[in-house]
Amino acid sequence: MLELRPNCECCNVDLLPDSASVLICTFECTFCSDCAGNRLNGICPNCGGELVRRPRRPLDKLAKYPASTQRVFKPAGCEVR
Repeated sequence: MLELRPNCECCNVDLLPDSASVLICTFECTFCSDCAGNRLNGICPNCGGELVRRPRRPLDKLAKYPASTQRVFKPAGCEVR
C-alpha cells in the first residue's frame, strides 16, 4: 500500500493525501507538481526514475488506512535540471 507521504521532498510544502497534483516515482519519492516539473523535469533526483501522478485513495479508505505522517525532506538533491 502506498504511504501517501505528507510533503514535497524538495520544498517541504504540505501535500494533501487526496491531491491530484502530487507526483511519485516507483520508490514513492514524493514531489509537488511545481518541483517535479520546474526543478526536476519529471525525473526523480534520488533514483532517476520517472515521476508520475500519485493515485488517490478513496476517502472511505483514507479513514481506515490513513496517509503517512513521516516527512522526507532532501532539498540538496533538488537542484534545477
